Amino acid sequence: MKKSILSLFVLASISMNVACKGEKSENGEAGEVATASAESTTYVVDTKASVIEWIGSKPAGKHNGTINLKSGEVAVKNDSIQSGKFVIDMNSIVVTDLKAGDGKEDLEAHLKGTGDKEGEDHFFNVGKFPEGMFEITSITSENGKATVNGNLTLKGISKPVSFAATVTYEGNNMTLTSDSFQINRTHWNVNYASKSIFDDLKDKFVNDEIELVVKLKATKQ
Repeated sequence: MKKSILSLFVLASISMNVACKGEKSENGEAGEVATASAESTTYVVDTKASVIEWIGSKPAGKHNGTINLKSGEVAVKNDSIQSGKFVIDMNSIVVTDLKAGDGKEDLEAHLKGTGDKEGEDHFFNVGKFPEGMFEITSITSENGKATVNGNLTLKGISKPVSFAATVTYEGNNMTLTSDSFQINRTHWNVNYASKSIFDDLKDKFVNDEIELVVKLKATKQ
């Protein structure tokens, strides 16, 4: 098994000095998307085995869940990622800390902006914005780790993000697992109950920071 430790993703919608849990994103402009060389090999993401894990919090507690990918490809040369594009299925948002019938369905509809909340600005509004996207802009290495910079697009807005991850190659398979990192949701106009946007919420706010972990599995084509 070959291992290469990489820092992944500066998404042009959320600029982050990541790698460490608790670090906050910085606003910025989307960067130029990286391109692969003719000698690179394409790895196709296994959408059934890949997931984005999330944690959102507020004064009363926190919730966690997952989001799936709809598709994705990574270009690799000499066990080094050159470029990548990933489509996020926003309709796949799931809450995992609640049971069915115990608020799970209501919170999922709240996050998606569906059901009786359709037409309101509730978090991700998947009816209007059914897909998100992440495209790699560059990858740098330092002290045995790499930082992947890319553009994250949510609700039609692209911002930069970066985070550290471990990438492993074994046979025709590649696995990428990021460190825990945070993005500031308001950089993508996900403003619902944000105390940095609304000043009359008192203790009924939801924190701007969303904690994420990206877990990808891909196969060489």
